[in-house]
Amino acid sequence: MKPYVIAFCLSGMILLTISCQNKRKGTPDPLDPLASHIDTTVIPGNDFFQYANGKWFDENPIASSEQSSGIWQVIQDTINSEILRICQTSAQTASDKGSKKQKIGDFYFSGMDSIRLNQAGITTIQQYLDHIDEVTDLNQLISAVAFVHSSAGSPMFGFGIEQDSKISSENAVTIWQGGLSLPDRSYYFENDERTVQIRTKFLKHLENTFRILNYDQQKAISAAAHQLKLETALASASRKKEDTRDPLKNYTKLSFSQLSDLTPNFNWQLFFLETNLENVDTVIVGQPEFLSALNKDLKKFPLETWKNYLKYQLARGLSSYLNDSIYHEMFSFYSQTIRGIEQPKPRWKRVVGQTDDFLGELIGQVFVAEYLPIGTKEKLVEIGNAVKTVYRTRIKNLDWMSDVTKGKAIRKLDTMIMKVGYPDHWKDLSSMEITRDSYVQNAIHANQWHFRYMISKFGKPVDRTEWQLQPQTYNAYYNPSNNELVVPGCNIIVPGYERKLADDAILYAIIGGSTFGHEMTHGFDDQGSKFDASGNLNNWWTPDDSIKFYNKTRMMVRQFNQYIPVDDLHINGELTLGENIADLGGIIMGYEAFKKTKQYLYQEKIDKLSPDQRFFLGFALAWMVNQRPEAIANQVRSDVHSPAKYRVIGTLSNVPEFYTAFGVKEGQKMWRPDSLIVRIW
Repeated sequence: MKPYVIAFCLSGMILLTISCQNKRKGTPDPLDPLASHIDTTVIPGNDFFQYANGKWFDENPIASSEQSSGIWQVIQDTINSEILRICQTSAQTASDKGSKKQKIGDFYFSGMDSIRLNQAGITTIQQYLDHIDEVTDLNQLISAVAFVHSSAGSPMFGFGIEQDSKISSENAVTIWQGGLSLPDRSYYFENDERTVQIRTKFLKHLENTFRILNYDQQKAISAAAHQLKLETALASASRKKEDTRDPLKNYTKLSFSQLSDLTPNFNWQLFFLETNLENVDTVIVGQPEFLSALNKDLKKFPLETWKNYLKYQLARGLSSYLNDSIYHEMFSFYSQTIRGIEQPKPRWKRVVGQTDDFLGELIGQVFVAEYLPIGTKEKLVEIGNAVKTVYRTRIKNLDWMSDVTKGKAIRKLDTMIMKVGYPDHWKDLSSMEITRDSYVQNAIHANQWHFRYMISKFGKPVDRTEWQLQPQTYNAYYNPSNNELVVPGCNIIVPGYERKLADDAILYAIIGGSTFGHEMTHGFDDQGSKFDASGNLNNWWTPDDSIKFYNKTRMMVRQFNQYIPVDDLHINGELTLGENIADLGGIIMGYEAFKKTKQYLYQEKIDKLSPDQRFFLGFALAWMVNQRPEAIANQVRSDVHSPAKYRVIGTLSNVPEFYTAFGVKEGQKMWRPDSLIVRIW
């Protein structure tokens, strides 16, 4: 995977709805979401996640087209319904060619034309498959690899133009391990029943895909077997995911000649030429040993095996924009087998999501103008500043950190940029060609536009005003190289409070804790703390402080290693450490900021719940997600986030105020002795 750059908290952000609708006379108050979700048959100190959310889970089973149910899905449905209206209105309106609405409408229209897609089959990508078939040597193969990188996927390795971690003002060519079709290297080697079954089905899936690409049966079986061997070799040379988190250990700057010497079988000059990169003198390599192994594999495996692999990567990357046959084959393996989803989403949901993926910059402009509540930016800034003020005080009062390191930590916090709501400037997508003629060609054109945009950054200074998310994107992130956190505008909505503003206990738990506090803490987690106030990879800690911090994080690793979410799979405390630190820091900062609000100071109860109880229930609401066992197993193996349940019980087990609020006592499952409670920030 690519080196540590941006701490995205996908599956982490909550959307809050602020609505000023007047209550109709005689209409009863809606049920308070916090109180109405509680499962009173569960003891809070045994499983607070289930206690807080269990009743909602019982009343809202996982839909057959989803891998989970919960607040994230409720929010995504809300966003999708708004984007659907934008797409439909754009498709039904005659707009000037090249305009925002023409591109949105035509992209959506081409995706909804299922009859045309099914009639075309794979003929719309046949020219690209034929081009790969015509490859006769390694140089031609490299040209084909460059095309797939620009148009459909990331075969062989990861590649991009990224901020130089040690010189954050510069963009650099970056290469890292990759090229696997399964979610993680462990899927190729582990022999538990679930993983063996997935590998077996993967082999059959490859065979089925090659059959769809018009291979005869014997050739399809052979191609599948050889591809599995090739990918197993790539996996064998890949570092474990937890070993890719350390930015220092995954940063090797090489001159162009050193890169060429490392991989003499791969013509990098040709690859850069094909991707329109010029004058590349140095590159940053995440895992040099992976490239060294890839160099040997280029000659070890026959050219035919590489060509089959490349055709599969092309077809997989474009399968969502082709006919039902190839889409359902990919769905059967990647959604049903890997994540346990029973059936596909309706076409409109898929196409809305894909339109937003490619044209989110255009949709975002309409979303901000027509759907985002007035005052969104101001409210987000208010809460963000409150949390930042608390964080400064917490750092200043730490009993384990020296004054020297505290001064540098406070400087980093003070210079941390908060981007909220939506960008001040939008990207120019005028050169992206979108028509109603072909859905897959629209996807290829959009992929190529985004690839060219990335390539255009090389040789230019870093644009620190750029956003990596859209205002309608349900997520947030911290970027250590910019020392910035980004919170899109849609994070201002709370389901269940459509008629009124949610109380501060909920706002400060979700927006204050799980959003701003969480993202700020990424600047001080086990990896983000290695970047200084300017965003450069630079050790600013005293040796003694580094040792103390490391010892505190080891406690958290040991804690999460003990949790078993599904089968006999333990959470990987090392892999999830950064997110677990951010969850704990976030809830602490959100709580301290909440204590300054009127609701807390006056100890106002709502629905018989105290401010403290509402705050911690609000934190559980932020992670109210019920997942299929298959999805949990995949997450444990491949995701830096712990499953939602353990983000709640693991975090709150380290918060003494939570113990007081819900009477948690020794003997209950969440209780931890004071000596084991993790205290960092």
